[in-house]
Amino acid sequence: ALVVRFLTKRFIGDYEANTGALYSRKFTIDGEQISLQVQDTPFVSLEDDADTICCQEQINRSIYWADGFVFVYSITDYESFRVLRPLHQHIRRIHPNANIPLLLMANKGDLLRARQVSSKEGLQLAGELGGTYCEVSARENREGVHEAFQQLCQELGRSGGSCVGEKRRGLHLVRPKSPNMQDLKRRLKQALTSKGKSATAL
Repeated sequence: ALVVRFLTKRFIGDYEANTGALYSRKFTIDGEQISLQVQDTPFVSLEDDADTICCQEQINRSIYWADGFVFVYSITDYESFRVLRPLHQHIRRIHPNANIPLLLMANKGDLLRARQVSSKEGLQLAGELGGTYCEVSARENREGVHEAFQQLCQELGRSGGSCVGEKRRGLHLVRPKSPNMQDLKRRLKQALTSKGKSATAL
């Protein structure tokens, strides 16, 4: 929902399940045009009764190529928060020496009555992991989502992707191809059409 909100400015509550798609867009930040690729990765979970993550190979490939990370959790789901520290440890094993920008994004900020993770816990974890923290609502606050992604892009610009050459030199992994943005537009149109039909049926 956050990626869709960022790329299209729309909120779609029900849409096609996450397939790990990679989307490309051009943005202007601080007067400079940049090409941004956003990898919408599948869900990551913890192994049973352990503090290690169950990680698909596709996610490992995404971690290998990434120049920055957005850790998303729901303030109404403590388990989604609990997976972040082991996920960060997993990333550090892949990039032991890289200084890669990290954004910790707490979603569902509109559901305060159902909160299970406090802002203090989020801030504390962001400090521990060396990242920045923000609390947003993909449903109600498009500006907050956009500003958070923009901040990460600015950090990426300052870092200059210094780790990229070292982490990719001499390795022969193929970068996943980015689908045309028309695919995302098609998915949104289908979701909006189905919502309209449901409303008519009621």
